[in-house]
Amino acid sequence: MDSPIEILLVEDNLNDVELTLHALKKNHIKNRVEVVHDGAEALDFIFCRGRYVDRDPTAKPRLILLDLKLPKVDGLEVLKVLKSTDKTRQIPVVALTSSREEIDMHKSYQLGVNSYIVKPVDLEQFVQATGQLGLYWLVMNQTAS
Repeated sequence: MDSPIEILLVEDNLNDVELTLHALKKNHIKNRVEVVHDGAEALDFIFCRGRYVDRDPTAKPRLILLDLKLPKVDGLEVLKVLKSTDKTRQIPVVALTSSREEIDMHKSYQLGVNSYIVKPVDLEQFVQATGQLGLYWLVMNQTAS
């Protein structure tokens, strides 16, 4: 647990968590992943509240993979909070969701999502898409300090 969290996966579906972790591993993305299962837990993790109160607030994830359809606090509200706060605005957020609803896509971009990806149903497509995500956001993308 000494290495920094590089990917925060916010996903309530345990099958999708397992699939995403498998896809990252298959694409040789060895960055440390923290998984949270609802929007409230995601906000607690990021802002070091609740059970994460002892977490180092300067150790921000390099990438957040955010499902939109979450219990407690939905993904759009999580996105709104993240992008409206100076401390977290620059963290890249990728909506990784099964929602094909135009309203979700438009609202996500209005709130500042960096990318919107509909989860492919096909396993191989999902593995490929996850590999491309990791390559771009964790290797190629340059961020300001």
